[in-house]
Amino acid sequence: MDKIEHSVVLYPLLFENNFHTVIWGGNRLKPMKNLSSDDEPVGESWEVSAVEGSLSIVRNGPLSGRDLAELTKEYGPLLLGKNVYKKYGDQFPILVKFIDAAKDLSIQVHPDDMLAGERHHTFGKTEMWYIIKAKPGARLYSGFKSPISQYEYRKRIEDHSICEVLEAHEVKAGDVFFIPAGRVHAICGGILLAEIQQSSDVTYRIFDYNRLGLDGKPRQLHTELAKDAIDYKVYDDYRTHYDRKLNKPVPIVMNEFFVVKLLEINRAFHRKLYKYDSFIVYMCMEGNCTIRINSTQGVPKEAEPPVTTITLTEGYSCLIPACVADLHVTPYNSKGYTKLLEVYIDNCNF
Repeated sequence: MDKIEHSVVLYPLLFENNFHTVIWGGNRLKPMKNLSSDDEPVGESWEVSAVEGSLSIVRNGPLSGRDLAELTKEYGPLLLGKNVYKKYGDQFPILVKFIDAAKDLSIQVHPDDMLAGERHHTFGKTEMWYIIKAKPGARLYSGFKSPISQYEYRKRIEDHSICEVLEAHEVKAGDVFFIPAGRVHAICGGILLAEIQQSSDVTYRIFDYNRLGLDGKPRQLHTELAKDAIDYKVYDDYRTHYDRKLNKPVPIVMNEFFVVKLLEINRAFHRKLYKYDSFIVYMCMEGNCTIRINSTQGVPKEAEPPVTTITLTEGYSCLIPACVADLHVTPYNSKGYTKLLEVYIDNCNF
């Protein structure tokens, strides 16, 4: 990575809370972050975001108060990685969230890169879910269980029977679902999950159970926009399967837009990152840990990061810039155990 002079050497970034109030939201996200709960239906915590209108703001170190979009433009390959920067330029390519669904989300679909680019001048929205907690009997929708045509799609929207042809999946903690752009889906009530997606907020709402929004009015549907975005095929298996392994990174989702690995650790854990040439996002789903930088790359040897160690607690996330070459993750809670999702861009296989 080329050496570039900057007034502040990049370091592991923590961000201010960024909650979204929605009609289907619950009351688990604030307690998850050890904050007081209230009656506000908080459905999403946008953990790492460069989406206009909901930018992540740094809360630690000398870059406090700066937003992720401007840091991406200023630091470029030092933040993103050289090859990620070549592909995405000044745009941070992913968005990660925690989602608490007290009620069912709308039946929806997201466009792919081509359609989203043509219509909205933005990325498409491929995403994945990791179920953190699920109440007994909780379920979600992902994909069709029987094939339908565009004509039948329109008729089922009109007569409110679209759910009859969707595949419902009962879920438990640890379940994973990959949702490529075009797949009709919905998170249902009783589920707390982590979501990793392309950096896009484009959603086509297909059906919303005829309910009213927070403003007391029916929420907008995007029936016609959705019909060209939908993948109408039926697939054999909509779940993502993986084997859990302690103290070893376990790949659970790998595609051209992001790689997600599960880290379950009960001891100090060393990660060599320079080979990835990508930023890393860590989402802490259970336990607390410290993250300590061992070395950097692409910056002058005499220039030390102003922050070399951070504490990452349950319900929070951090961004490790691509200039960090390797680090240690160490659990420090009473259980001596931490569960993380590790997210980055794969520059080799896609």
